[in-house]
Amino acid sequence: MKKLLPLFICILMFACKEEKKEQAQVDEQEEVNDGPIQWLTFNGETNGKNVVLISGDEEYRSEESMPQLAKILAEHHGFNCTVLFAQDPEQPGLVNANYVNHIPGLEALDDADLMIISTRFRALPDEQMKHIDNYLMAGKPVIGLRTATHAFNFKEEDVSSYKHYGNYYEGEKTEWEGGFGRLVLGENWRFHHGHHKHQSTLGVVVDEAKSTGLLNGISDGDVWASADVYGVRLPLPGDSQPVVLGKVMDRKGEFDENDMFFGMKPSDDEVAKTNNNGDDVSAPLMPVAWTKSYQLPGGKKGKSFTSTAFSAVDLTIEGTRRLVVNAAFWALDLPVPNNAKVDIVGSYKPTQFEFRKDEYWPQTNLRVEDLK
Repeated sequence: MKKLLPLFICILMFACKEEKKEQAQVDEQEEVNDGPIQWLTFNGETNGKNVVLISGDEEYRSEESMPQLAKILAEHHGFNCTVLFAQDPEQPGLVNANYVNHIPGLEALDDADLMIISTRFRALPDEQMKHIDNYLMAGKPVIGLRTATHAFNFKEEDVSSYKHYGNYYEGEKTEWEGGFGRLVLGENWRFHHGHHKHQSTLGVVVDEAKSTGLLNGISDGDVWASADVYGVRLPLPGDSQPVVLGKVMDRKGEFDENDMFFGMKPSDDEVAKTNNNGDDVSAPLMPVAWTKSYQLPGGKKGKSFTSTAFSAVDLTIEGTRRLVVNAAFWALDLPVPNNAKVDIVGSYKPTQFEFRKDEYWPQTNLRVEDLK
């Protein structure tokens, strides 16, 4: 019994330490929020990696997709996940995807192992941008989804030390031309290659990328998105490696503004020849998922994964979910499961992608805690 006493004391001390750590996180959240919850945490039980998921786009409902993705990563794979949301500082705790100047909780990146970002044209203050910049300077891995190619945008009159992150940057820091999207992910915003809301994206796997593990459990057609194919400049820069190509598909049925896919379906089998502008979209196929190495000037080398085949409703597609989950393992240099579990956790009822008027958000009164 005496021999077991020291072991018992050690176990008790460790348990107390973990309890204090969890309580400290709760206290910090309460102190910062002064009441309303401003971000969400989902703690895994089998994996010590910390993942920060940053939502904040006006169109593709990342405020809906990021919590569900976090639940999948936490519950099925044991990652510790923190989900951040765009908010009006005058209304803390209420999601406001149209408010581009404030995403509280970015200090979570200071201890993060992976950043998953799905923002659009944000112009965050320096005290928030510094956490993103510090993370990237450390060369830590990044996953960019859909509008992350144009994650930031600063106007000429904005006072910021981080204007070079903007999508349209063409200033003295020539390495940053095209902003965060071009330098870190491999491309910034260019154009809609497919007809928006009328032509979908069918994923074609790239054989050369199979050795990465990113395509484990994924075959041609498994990745599908109602979000149309984005145009990119070919070839992508540096050591970018396409993983999935996007075949532009015509909608067989009628346009339905009340359907979350606008009448498009994964079963649509008519390959589009042209888009609404008459441009040839049949060849070459644009990458809709790729990898790339990145390095900020003066920073350490890191790696990124990007998928533009993504919106909240597209997360209902098993193959599209699996691609992003595989990317999380790949980004963290962990063995990618042969067939990762990607079942939806709890209830998930995403809404269609669309722009919403500024008054929508305060009227809707969507609380961060409602997305738990």
